[in-house]
Amino acid sequence: MAAAFERRFLAANRWALILLLGAMSIIVFANVLTRYLTNVSIPWSEEVARHMMIWLTFLGAGPVLRAGGHIAVENLQDALPRPAAIGVRAAVAACLLVFFGLLVWFGSAYLLRTTTQLTAATQIPFAWIYAAIPVGGVLLVVHFALVVRGYVCDGQFAPDDHFDATASASL
Repeated sequence: MAAAFERRFLAANRWALILLLGAMSIIVFANVLTRYLTNVSIPWSEEVARHMMIWLTFLGAGPVLRAGGHIAVENLQDALPRPAAIGVRAAVAACLLVFFGLLVWFGSAYLLRTTTQLTAATQIPFAWIYAAIPVGGVLLVVHFALVVRGYVCDGQFAPDDHFDATASASL
């Protein structure tokens, strides 16, 4: 049951990323085409693409975290004996969970402060854009909760056929 939840949760997160990236690409491409073919830009395209990029960043942080793709310095834990390395990873995990909680807390407060401010081109409340912060924080908590045991005990992240953290780190 937990494996089925994890599979569905990850698939939903990935599809949200795919749809957002696809829509953003179409909007930017359409704007480039209209600008060069008609000398007129789509007035709202840059703003909407920027807002989609914000959402992509916060929605994509969780899947990258679960695969171990974020920047990390592992020299200390690699040099320590296993029990001490587990202690270091447990402390790191606790700090990450506190950070994700703060992201949700302060992101929610920021969202509430921006409900009356409207974006320039589309005139939607900024709260819709800044909602990405607490939503991304909650997703980070869930993604991390699904892999934290393997990380703390063995220093391992979730295997992912679609993302190679080691290869992307070596760029």
